[in-house]
Amino acid sequence: MDNNKQTNAIGDNTYEGKAIVTFPADSLILKEGEVNLDLYKIIQGKAEMYVGYGTENEVLLGIIGPGACIGELGLLMQLPAIYTVIAFSDVYAMRVTEERMGNFITENQSSVLQIMKNMAKTMAIMQHQISALGEELNTYTKKHDNAYEEAKRDLLQSLYNPNGPGMHGKMYYLGGNKKN
Repeated sequence: MDNNKQTNAIGDNTYEGKAIVTFPADSLILKEGEVNLDLYKIIQGKAEMYVGYGTENEVLLGIIGPGACIGELGLLMQLPAIYTVIAFSDVYAMRVTEERMGNFITENQSSVLQIMKNMAKTMAIMQHQISALGEELNTYTKKHDNAYEEAKRDLLQSLYNPNGPGMHGKMYYLGGNKKN
């Protein structure tokens, strides 16, 4: 697409002088597990967000469009992307680097607020998942602790049974009474 057509496609001169990048339909924008130090604000077009993209565990998280920002984890923390983004249609996006972040914050306050809300929402979801995992682990541990304690008690009772081949004298049974 030539620059004149691109300018018309994304509106008037609002984005003049900005780093605008184009992603053709079906192209990769971000890949889960890879570090990308740029944030993208979608200006036009739609993109699909996935986890586990291309695997048997692939899950479509949603379809995003104009105004959506992606890649914030890479830009802000230099960490790998936690999702894959594929252009659903031709996508025009403003590319934000660390050097351009100050101007982006000044000129896109609502986008910054949305990024913060998304991060807070992600933290709340993670906290819920950590709590659920903790409860599941606690249940699993108790179940196996009970089985371990029962096996230990059975073993000790068989070893220290005064009527069997075990030791004689004062016997203590785990969970039982003192025997003379």
